[in-house]
Parts: sequence; C-alpha cells; structure tokens
Amino acid sequence: MAIPGKRRAIEFTLPAVGTPESSMKTTSLSPIPVAALLATTLAVTRLPAAAPVYPPQVEVAEVRAAVDAASRTHPRLFVSANDLRALRTPFPDGSLKRALADHIVQTASQLEGALPVTRTLEGRRLLGQSRRCIERVLMLATAFHLTGDDRFARRAEQEMLAAAAFDDWNPSHFLDVAEMTMALGLGYDWLFDALSPESRATIREAIIEKGVKLPFETRHNGWVRARNNWGQVCHGGLTIGALAVLEDEPALAARTVHNALMNVTVSMAAFAPKGSYPEGPGYWAYGTTYNVLLIDALERVLGSDFGLSQAPGFALTGQYPALVTGPSGSTFNYADGGSGRGPEPALFWFARRYQRPDWIYEEPELLRRRMASGGRFLPLTLFWMEEPAPQSPIAMPLHWYSDGPVPVSVHRSSWTDPHRVFLGFKGGSPSANHGQMDTGSFVLDADGVRWALDLGAEGYHGIESRGMNLWNSAQDSDRWTIFRQMNLGHNTLVIDGQLQKAAGTGKFIAFSEDPAFPHAIIDLTGVYEGQAASVRRGVALLPSRGVLIQDELSGLRPGAKVRWGMITPGQPGDPGRGEIRLQQDGRTLDLSVLSPGGVAWEIYDSATPRNEWDSPNRGTVMAQFEAVAPADGRLRLAVLAVPGTATRPGDSEVKQAALADW
Repeated sequence: MAIPGKRRAIEFTLPAVGTPESSMKTTSLSPIPVAALLATTLAVTRLPAAAPVYPPQVEVAEVRAAVDAASRTHPRLFVSANDLRALRTPFPDGSLKRALADHIVQTASQLEGALPVTRTLEGRRLLGQSRRCIERVLMLATAFHLTGDDRFARRAEQEMLAAAAFDDWNPSHFLDVAEMTMALGLGYDWLFDALSPESRATIREAIIEKGVKLPFETRHNGWVRARNNWGQVCHGGLTIGALAVLEDEPALAARTVHNALMNVTVSMAAFAPKGSYPEGPGYWAYGTTYNVLLIDALERVLGSDFGLSQAPGFALTGQYPALVTGPSGSTFNYADGGSGRGPEPALFWFARRYQRPDWIYEEPELLRRRMASGGRFLPLTLFWMEEPAPQSPIAMPLHWYSDGPVPVSVHRSSWTDPHRVFLGFKGGSPSANHGQMDTGSFVLDADGVRWALDLGAEGYHGIESRGMNLWNSAQDSDRWTIFRQMNLGHNTLVIDGQLQKAAGTGKFIAFSEDPAFPHAIIDLTGVYEGQAASVRRGVALLPSRGVLIQDELSGLRPGAKVRWGMITPGQPGDPGRGEIRLQQDGRTLDLSVLSPGGVAWEIYDSATPRNEWDSPNRGTVMAQFEAVAPADGRLRLAVLAVPGTATRPGDSEVKQAALADW
C-alpha cells in the first residue's frame, strides 16, 4: 500500500459506523453561509446535519448574537440543571456509575480537612496548583449535587476563594492561567446558587481580571496561535471562564469565543489527516481533553461549535488512544511522555458522539480498576458515559499508519488474543514539538508484557532548575545531552556514537496491512546526514507472531561502528552470542541476530544515570550489538524477536530480502 500524499485542507475522512478504516470515504465540505446557519442552530445543543464550514468563518458580531441569545441561568457548562438533579437518583447497585459516584463522594469527603491551594510555584510553573484546584472543585461540586450535602459546596467555595485571592495566576506560564480559569469557571457555574453573593462577585472578578481579559489587555498572548497543546488548553480554559460569566460580560465573552474560533484551529491541525497526535498519547490526553471541553461548552451554551468539530482528523481521533495502547496496558509513548495511563473521560465523549463503542472497548474495565488515577476531569465521565455500555465488534484496524507531521505505524496480531503482539514504529523529526531523537525507534508487546520500551520524558523541572535549556532543539542544545532524549537512549541506531540530526526527518516510504506480511519502512537518511549516504529501517509482524526488524545502510565510513539497541525490562540471559533470551513475569522473548554474522549481544546498563542530570531508569537494560562497516560501506542488520508462546518462524516466513523487495 503506497503512502498517501497530502490532502487538501478542506478534506477529511469520516468512518461509517462499525466500518474499518480501510473502507472510509473522503468527503469535501461545501461552503455554508454561517449567518444563515446560526439562525437554525442557536436553540439546539447538537449540530444539525449541515454543519458550519471549517475553519470557522464567523464574525465577532455573529458570536455576540449567539451570546446574547444564550441562557442566563446556571448551570450551563457541560450539563443542565436537569442533569445535575438526576444525580440524586441512585445509580443501580453494581453499576460502573454507582462505583464512580461513590468514589467521587469518598474523595470529596477526604478533602474536608485539606488546606486550600496556595500560590506555590515549582520552578516557573503554578500548574500543579491549578490542576489541583480543578480536581478539587469538580470533585466537590459533583459530590454536592450527588448528595445535597452543603459541606461540599462550602469546601469548594473555600478552594475557589483561595485561588481568587492570588495576586495572579502566573501568566508568564499561561497554561497555569488557563487551567485556573477553568477551575473557577466551572465551580462558579455549577455552584452558582450555593455560593453567597459576595463569593460570586469575588470569583467572577478573578475569572475576568486574572484570566479572560489577559490576552486582550496584556502582553501575555504569545500562545494564541500555538501549534501545540497550548492552543487547545489556553483557548479552552479561557472560553469556559468567559461562558461562565457571559451575562455580566457579554462583549468579553463574544470576543473570547471569537478569538478561540479564529486561532485554536492552528493547534487542531495536529489531528489531520487521521486523528493522530504529534506530541504522543500523553499530550493527546491533555490537549484533546481541552478541545472536547471547548467544543462541548460552545455547543451547550451557544448552540453551535461553529464548525470546530469538523477539523480534519478530529472525528477519528477518538480511536487514537486505543490504537497506540498495547496489550500490556502501556502506550506507544513517543515524544515527551510516560507509557502509563489512567481512564480518559474524553474517550467516553468521543464514543458517544460518534457512536463508536469499540473505541472504548477496554475503557470501562480500566475505569473500574484504576478509578483513583482518572485525573482531574474524572467526574465528567458520569455525564459522558453510557451505561450499560453498548456492544459492537471492534472495527478499528489491526495495522494503522497515521500520516501527518510526526508519522507512526502500529501493527497488532489481534485485538482480543491474550498472547497478541503489538508493534509501534516512529518516524518524524527530533525537532518536532516535544520531540526526542527517537526517529526509527519501536516498542514491542507480546504475551501481555512490554519487551521493548521507551523511557519517556526527563522531568522538566529537574533540568530547568540546573539552568539547562531543555526547549531548544538545535543540534548543540542541552536537550540532546539527556539520555532519555538522545538516540543512545532509544531503540534505534547509533553510528559511531553520534547523535541523530535534530533537524532531519524520517519518512515512511512503505506501509502494508497485508495479513501475510504486514510491515512498514522508514527512510532514516535525513536523521543520519553526514554519517551515512542512506539509512532505512523496516519492521514486520510475521504470521507466527514473530517480529522482524531490518536495517540497510550504505555510504558508511569503512570501519564505522553501528549500534543496534533495545531497552527492555526483561532479564537477559548470558550475552556473548548471536541469540539471547529475555525473561519477564514468567514469559520469554528470544532475540536473534540474523545479519550480519559473527556479532554478539551485549548488555548495557541503562538503569544507572549517565550524567548527574539524568534520572535512573530502574529495572531496565539495553540489549545491544555492534556491527562494523566493511570496505564497501554497506551493512544489513536483521533481528528476529520471537515471543515464548510463538513458534520460531521458518526461513520461508522470514523474508531475508532487501527492503525494496518487501
């Protein structure tokens, strides 16, 4: 299957319900006059069939008309008064919603003696306090509506007043402002009738003066056209604050909404064309959750999202977390992010909106097992989750290529087999936002555990507190002196101990979902410029559930040393030969070097920090070997990985052929 070319900006793909990605159709939008459409949409909470165009084409006066027509009663953000009243009707015993409601009330009860948030920065960030405020206010407000117990409302009021009393919400790091505005905006709206008039006035003033007004009246607006998660979070948080107080500040609310509509599209380009996320699944959860909050708030309060949900790839991004999560439960955590994840409330929103329960086929069980790690937006799951959960066949593909500026591919042998194999493979550039020198890297799950892992991000504050420049991606940046960021710390190639080229790019040149030999190939030449004339890596998932990783290099300096490495939590057997067995939790994985001959596995200590600024990577080693370039400068490296429950594939199954012939 050829790698698709660029799509026109106004094209997007929409799946038919229950159909796999391979049968999607491409649809082009025709312009629809926004003014005419608004007249028919302001009174509803869901978009009509003929949606507004994308990107939104609306004047601030039209937004102001929608603001003027909006309800002046509370609550109006994400829920209605009826939704909150319905919480007083007990959920059935044993139901997931009952378990979630009990967890919310229990957690809120534990907050009664906790001190409110304080304006305490960690380095340059107040973000931890802003997020704590959201979690507490949302948990307490929901517990109040579940029980009618006024103690919860008073404790939430205390939390909001404490935040409102801060001198500011740290606008130099504007994410802090956006999340604090979200916290107070939601609490103000959901608890409006339970707050004293004095508290309402104090909280409202803080939302306006310390949040919503800032991009228009101060220099703190560099995020407005951000291409990353900042755009989604900041526009989402401020818009929610503005909609909470729109009856008092209608002009400011209209201006804030219009600002979001005109600019959040820059960061929403991340979803094109197939719903992937360039910053990885961890940042998907952050940016996309705020994108969902923004769209849901606009539709509920103003009757329309003005076309935002028609962004290319947005209608598909609800499947992205499932696609990049392996059967071990760990994600394919490329870029700056950890591999663990808890329940994602936004996924229930996506599944319900697009009628795709297969996108969350494991999410209810994850929620039941890991409710405590559901994050600050967990209570919204009560309103977004359908129960009992609809059942449907899993229509997501086994083999998927993301396309986009940071392309990845995933291959899996099954969605349900307990011994299934999962393989994630990454292209793109180290200089991408939150990028690492992980171009050509892979992760591998088999028999329910992760064998090849990505170490994830180094802690931001620990690096910044040393005066190191973590956010400069130039070739000589401090960023590339950190083990977790450089290619020496990833499952990719290292030539003569050198770094990948930060400005280079690895491009997918082949992808196949053929069950007989599903595979993907990346041209890595751009990230090894000056080190080799050509570098290509292919990965394949064999019918036996074995995995083949093959590299082809040419134009190497004769005598150049090429390191092949894989970081693993598995316990290695004796090295020194061309085969090695890894063991983990009673499972095994055999690694065999098929080419070149005469090389032996070595074990590198990846757990011990290389430098004083590196964090330890406990419980890991790197299985590696080194090949030396011959006089003609050409090398082929081929490694076969065979899980313990699989049979070793025969020679006919392992294609010892050039990548060009795959």
